[in-house]
Amino acid sequence: MGQEPRTLPPSPNWYCGRCSDAVPGGLFGFAARTSVFLVRVGPGAGTTPGTPPFRVVGELVGHTERVSGFSFSHHPDQYNLCATSSDDGTVKIWDVETKSVVTEHALHQHTISALHWSPRVKDLIVSGDEKGVVFCYWLNRNDSQHLFIEPRTIFCLTCSPHHEDLVAIGYKDGMVVIIDISKKGEVTHRLRGHDDEIHSIAWCPLPGEDCLSINQEEDSEESAVPNGKVIAEAPVTKGCYLATGSKDQTIRIWSCSRGRGVMVLKLPFLKRRGGGVDPTVKERLWLTLYWPKNQPTQLVSSCFGGEMLLWDLTQSWRRKYTLFSPSADGQNHSRIVFSLCPLQTEDGKHLLLSTSMDRDVKCWDMATLECCWTLPSLGGFAYSLAFSPVDMGCLAIGVGDGMIRVWNTLSIKNNYDVKNFWQGVKSKVTALCWHPNKEGCLAFGTDDGKVGLYDTYSSKPPQISSTYHKKTVYTLAWGPPVPPMSLGGEGDRPSLTLYSCGGEGIVLQHNPWKLSGEAFDINKLIRDTNSIKYKLPVHTEISWKADGRVMALGNEDGSIEVFQVPNLRLLCTIQQHHKLVNAIAWHHEHGSQPELSCLVASGSNNAVIYVHSLKAVLESNPESPVTITEPYRTLSGHTAKITGLAWSPHHDGRLVSASYDGTAQVWDALREEPLYNFRGHRGRLLCVAWSPLDPDCIYSGADDFCVYRWLASMQNHSRPPQGKKSIELEKKRLSQPKQKPKKKKKPTSRAPLKQESPGGNEDESPKESEKGAPLENGVSDQDQDCEDDAREPEPPCSLAPAPAPAPAPALSGEPVIYTVLSSGFEKSKITINNKVTALKKESPKEKTEALIKKRKARSMLPLSTSLDHRSKEELHRDCLVLATAQRSTELNEDVSADLEERFHLGLFTDRASLYRMIETEGKGHLENGHPELFHQLMLWKGDLKGVLQTAAERGELTDNLVAMAPVAGYQVWLWAVEAFAKQLCLQEQHVKAASYLLYAHKVYEAVELLRCHHFYREAIAVAKARLRPEDPVLKDLYLSWGSILERDGHYALAAKCYLGATSAYDAAKVLAKKGDATSLRTAAELATIAGESELSASLALRCAQELLLAKNWVAAQDALGLHDSLQGQRLVFCLLELLCWRLEEKQPAEGRSCSAVHHAWATRTQGPFVQTVMTAWRGAFRVDSPEQCRDALQKLQDVKYPSATSNTPFRQLLLHVCHDLTLAVLSQQAACWDEAVPALLRAVIRSYDSGNFTLMQEVYSAFLPSGCDHLRDKLGDPSPATAALKSLEAFFLYGRLYEIWWSLSRPGPESGVWVRAAHSTPSVEQNLPEDSAQAEAAGAEPGADDGPEPSRPPSPGLSLTEESKHVLSACQRLFSEQHASLQSTQRTIAGAQETLAEMIRQHQKSQLCKAAASDSNSNEPSVAEQAHSRPSSPCKEEKNEPVSLLELTKTLTEANERMAKFPESIKAWLFPDVLECCLILLHIGSQCPGSVNQETLQQAQELLQKYSHTRAYKRYCQTLRT
Repeated sequence: MGQEPRTLPPSPNWYCGRCSDAVPGGLFGFAARTSVFLVRVGPGAGTTPGTPPFRVVGELVGHTERVSGFSFSHHPDQYNLCATSSDDGTVKIWDVETKSVVTEHALHQHTISALHWSPRVKDLIVSGDEKGVVFCYWLNRNDSQHLFIEPRTIFCLTCSPHHEDLVAIGYKDGMVVIIDISKKGEVTHRLRGHDDEIHSIAWCPLPGEDCLSINQEEDSEESAVPNGKVIAEAPVTKGCYLATGSKDQTIRIWSCSRGRGVMVLKLPFLKRRGGGVDPTVKERLWLTLYWPKNQPTQLVSSCFGGEMLLWDLTQSWRRKYTLFSPSADGQNHSRIVFSLCPLQTEDGKHLLLSTSMDRDVKCWDMATLECCWTLPSLGGFAYSLAFSPVDMGCLAIGVGDGMIRVWNTLSIKNNYDVKNFWQGVKSKVTALCWHPNKEGCLAFGTDDGKVGLYDTYSSKPPQISSTYHKKTVYTLAWGPPVPPMSLGGEGDRPSLTLYSCGGEGIVLQHNPWKLSGEAFDINKLIRDTNSIKYKLPVHTEISWKADGRVMALGNEDGSIEVFQVPNLRLLCTIQQHHKLVNAIAWHHEHGSQPELSCLVASGSNNAVIYVHSLKAVLESNPESPVTITEPYRTLSGHTAKITGLAWSPHHDGRLVSASYDGTAQVWDALREEPLYNFRGHRGRLLCVAWSPLDPDCIYSGADDFCVYRWLASMQNHSRPPQGKKSIELEKKRLSQPKQKPKKKKKPTSRAPLKQESPGGNEDESPKESEKGAPLENGVSDQDQDCEDDAREPEPPCSLAPAPAPAPAPALSGEPVIYTVLSSGFEKSKITINNKVTALKKESPKEKTEALIKKRKARSMLPLSTSLDHRSKEELHRDCLVLATAQRSTELNEDVSADLEERFHLGLFTDRASLYRMIETEGKGHLENGHPELFHQLMLWKGDLKGVLQTAAERGELTDNLVAMAPVAGYQVWLWAVEAFAKQLCLQEQHVKAASYLLYAHKVYEAVELLRCHHFYREAIAVAKARLRPEDPVLKDLYLSWGSILERDGHYALAAKCYLGATSAYDAAKVLAKKGDATSLRTAAELATIAGESELSASLALRCAQELLLAKNWVAAQDALGLHDSLQGQRLVFCLLELLCWRLEEKQPAEGRSCSAVHHAWATRTQGPFVQTVMTAWRGAFRVDSPEQCRDALQKLQDVKYPSATSNTPFRQLLLHVCHDLTLAVLSQQAACWDEAVPALLRAVIRSYDSGNFTLMQEVYSAFLPSGCDHLRDKLGDPSPATAALKSLEAFFLYGRLYEIWWSLSRPGPESGVWVRAAHSTPSVEQNLPEDSAQAEAAGAEPGADDGPEPSRPPSPGLSLTEESKHVLSACQRLFSEQHASLQSTQRTIAGAQETLAEMIRQHQKSQLCKAAASDSNSNEPSVAEQAHSRPSSPCKEEKNEPVSLLELTKTLTEANERMAKFPESIKAWLFPDVLECCLILLHIGSQCPGSVNQETLQQAQELLQKYSHTRAYKRYCQTLRT
């Protein structure tokens, strides 16, 4: 496997006449969405020997809408230039070497549909648009020519390779013209024969017409007068052949000298392998052509269903063709081909590249007609990535084009060995998960809620679960079965079941043995096991720990719940995120330390990643659920939501994250350090996966339709870009459509005219119109779906909005037809017919009511009245017919016919005739648009029921008609009310419809109608007024409305809904979602009122922490006072306030915070710090007795904080340190000295681990100003805290040792304690120490950057004080050989583990290189590389000798044995680095000779010589000797 980066690019654009091109030398480009991807083909691709010679080398980025045309310059000295056209209205000229725009023009006013770079003129680019306008643009002189040949839609155009002025143009209606641009676009020939779209035009590669032996009838007259127009002299005297391919399923060869067709090739209906295609479906044909340069008697064309044909043109009477790749099954395209372009590689091979609707780019060898290689592509967002745990190299990719890709990343012969799975999917694939043990078993979920199982090793369709989610499937996970599925025997149930989490917030358990059975909602089990009465949160993520014992559920409110199998007992709740959780990942089980497997990383719609350690929870197995509010590690750096997380299977604590900020970030989670940042994507990242074989290789997918394979160590950046969200701004900029001319508003009418709008955007739903929907491949075909946002109901910003057409011309009596070609292919015709004209003519009707009243009332019987105003003869004839009818006892046929014809005589004959007259008049009223007059006539007739039925069928019921319905009976009225309600719903008058349902006492139906259309306020009002208070419908209304309001961010109103449903717990949680201090306090108070004490306590603590960030100490204490259980936290915050005030007093006045709000007792600090703390506790919190101290101590001991790192925020560090100090003070007041000393030591160690030397010294200054001697007297003998006291003393001396050293090197105002001037006073201004705030911000460890250089000489004229000498004499306690040996052993183990990990990585790389090299019989370089890259052991670093695995194992075993012999009391507590202390003491001794006794110096040197094995200490020792 080579190390070159690989890309799965977006699919080439569909329905474009020229969307790909290639130049000699091996550079191929194809248009995909809004950019052009470049592929290097041939020997210059630099691929691994034995693999297909091609590689994606770059992308041309600049267009804002779909690229509709692409053409290289085919002139030898400018192969690096190419041209593109786009739906954004521009034509750009590019330099592919720099991937930048050389120049561009926006001459076209309409959508560009064709483009070609002239093969004869070096700087001529010809383009045409959908309105028939052609522009010729000369690059070098920046000149252009406008040509308007025909008012038809141009589909393709091709410049002649033989004559610089000839251009052939194909139109949508089948017309082909050849124009001469030197004569202002004069038409040379009009070639008629096709009757449908012209898809492709190809000129014969040889001039003249002698290359084909075609029998042509000599017709000099026809050749002289082509198409009835006399041409003085043809531009090409010898003529040339031209081939055209059309949607009418024919290829025509034309003679340019004669202007007529000479050959017609009808596409054959081939029997497709693997399925049939209906040849009558014209929409499934795109006929593209290529005329080979070296074979003028042959022509290549596409065919139905993706086949490619090589036609033999030598014999005109025989239609002979050869099928490409006739024997190899599966080598042909499976769907229609859009483009064919030739390419000659550097080694002289003649290749043909094709793009197709099947989303593959294929390369064909023209010598053998066989497929050389295939480049797969993606037609949608890359939603999900998953590596198979069984077949390690198989990467499954879930894509938004309705297909699953399985990429064999370990394939030696093909870097892009990708299989497509589409059967049974039919929707966007949003989630994937491989079975942990069963080979080839892949679970998938889709955006329409479908869950299925694929066997990737068979061709069978997938198994589909009979239980669907209501919304998008977010996550899939395999885990052990839980009840009721786990209740059967071992042979009756699977060992692993499939869990799916959907967008509606439900997690379903599917039986993989019986997917046709019902899936189970695990919420019921959770509710029953944990006796939960409140509403369960909406689940958004599920993740099982690798051992299958614990499951984590992420929720919409940001919480993460951890459950224990088999009954899903709630162990703990992580209340860290405050927004929807998108990703949860458990650390792998094979780390160097077992506790690492208890780490769980999580990401949400916030940009912060939290890592929590559940070791204590999993080991203690608490009886009641625990709430965790403090993270183990915090990873900050992303600027947008987190969408994916993956732990490295090769490292300890290394994590990669995917984010909407457009980057993937690799973290060292244990040190909270960002390592590498990948910025290759052009969109928002949706998924990420770490290669299970290559420790440096990561795969990522995004909404730019790409999957990238990248190496972490090759990245130039270490952290995400900061500042504004650049990717969001770019997406917004790209999604802005062009400014269109304003259109005049159309007159309003009752009937909507959305279907007649040329833009076609009015039919979008509110959600779709809010953000738009990007077009996949730039077209909106039924085979291509629009992409939605991952994890959100609204779709993301569009990158290719459909442009609106030009302003409509003046309307006339004839229909005007607009053909929109913005997507590059035929869309539906939008006709603006006479209705619009009628609307404009009827505008005078819209007059005031006063004018309408003056009009004469409309006649009820207008037809009869008009018949009575005919000629005298007709009126006389009426009288005769009437008289005959009255006198005749039986009407004969003639009289009956006369009466039917003269229906108005029914007014004077019998009732039946009158009814016929009324019916005829009524039909006339309906035809003329007066249904109210028809209704009145029917009422005259007495047929009220018929009136109602007719009005209901026509949707013309009115309030008056329904009000008259009781005349016909109760049942008729009831039916009329229901029919009118349905009609009102269709007219979107839902509230009025509900009112009518209430008239009929259909309360439940009315409430449901209002609820379905989101009229929740009205529905609740009706339900509360008409239903019983305990009716469950009312509670369901409150909960449904609350969920919608919560989703939309209306938290206060949502809380009211939950309170209305008597669910105060949910009300408090939703109020807390906003996360500000006011909302949290209100939520805490609400939870207190509702009796939810645990929730109230956690919310009050969160509120206090938010106020802590604002330094509002008074409000923070008030918030903590809301709950009695937070008494201990009030003490912590009190101590924290006093400590912060102490630190602020030491800062300059200009550096102090002005916004802090302190208590009065915080500013009155007198006497020792501990005494000040106790005084504040007694005065403010009434804590003075030992019993009260013990109670508070017991509550605070249950709170555990993680250890600190150099990246821990200072505010968080201060809080944790003060928590330990509070424990120390409480233990001291309770006379528990065995607990006070360890608590004090923990505070010191936190400061030390974070690198904050200033804080560590402040702790000693406040709590141990005179040292630790008095603590030794307090402890018993023996005492369990003796080892802790020893470490505490050591750190005290360690800090004093550094202060002495710094005072010698950087004397300042505070240095007088340690040094004094012997003869002269040095310049203080030149040697001021670093400000504590700067040292704190630097976060450097003591002895690193904030100390003096080892070789820096002391300031002249300084000597040590007696206090310094006393401290130096006591420093001998730091030289503990036992601790030095322990630290040396720990360094040895760490170095050996690092070497072992590096050896494993090198071995994996060598195996991959060896496998790749074996195919080309070159094993020796990989072996040499393996020997050269073999890691060295720590003890052999200087000689750079390789270490064997046996030696390394022996070293590690011996070190572990030595480690086991050390007492637990020594290993339990951190001790300052003994060798570091030795070095500092030796430096002080060299700077001030005689200040340190020789025995101490000798001991320090011996310890260094004995234990300084690492390179850093050896370097310092060498510096010291010199």
